[in-house]
Amino acid sequence: MLTFIGLGLYDERSITIEGRDALRGADRAFMERYTSRLSGADRETLEAEHGIEIETRDRAGVERDPEAILAAAEREDVAFLTAGDPMISTTHVDLRLRAADRGIETRIVHGTTAEAAASSLTGLQNYRFGPATTLPFPYAHRADGLPASVSNTLDDNRDRGLHTLVYLDIKVGEGPTGEEPNNEEYMTADVAAELLSAEYDRLGVVVARAGSPDPRVEADSLSALANREFGDPLHLLVVPGELHQLESEALREFADAPAELTEPV
Repeated sequence: MLTFIGLGLYDERSITIEGRDALRGADRAFMERYTSRLSGADRETLEAEHGIEIETRDRAGVERDPEAILAAAEREDVAFLTAGDPMISTTHVDLRLRAADRGIETRIVHGTTAEAAASSLTGLQNYRFGPATTLPFPYAHRADGLPASVSNTLDDNRDRGLHTLVYLDIKVGEGPTGEEPNNEEYMTADVAAELLSAEYDRLGVVVARAGSPDPRVEADSLSALANREFGDPLHLLVVPGELHQLESEALREFADAPAELTEPV
């Protein structure tokens, strides 16, 4: 049995009760940290809270060589842990398909997502979001300007009047198998705003530390956001499309958005 469990957004308490019970009942637990992480808890905190040893897997240990996970799941109850919801990342869908090919029963215990939190905290209506995109570090895509994947998504959503959720790049170095990664780099919202403002100096909304006791939400032009600091990660950036009256009011009230940038359509 392989149970995919979403840990939620912030710390060891963000997991659902169903997820907590499934994790505590597992014989073995694996966790990946290359797609996201819990800002408010490390592996040791999770282990102490739930009374189970957790083995960390890097990208290669999930995407290219998941044999340790699958072999264990053929014999016993295995939990596979991710921040947020476990099936938001396509790499985890692939792991579930591999399990199915081997006749391993799978189950999903959902967790809340950064996308849901971004809509909730900003007041931007969830059904007015178009496809999301991920903004990589410039050294990662090795090209001048924005990658086409980012600019095309922003342009297409803007043409349709839709909001764009921009995930910010995470680079996690590989540590010894089963242990915490040995280095991590998280793009911050000011860096992202600076990268985007060169081509899209329009309204942006920063969401920092969603799910924590002190989330931060700020809206302004991207060039203005590029000159601010937003504290510890994780950060998200939203580039709004056309605004409904309620969305305009929410951005001014909850994100201190300038009135001149939030005129409803």
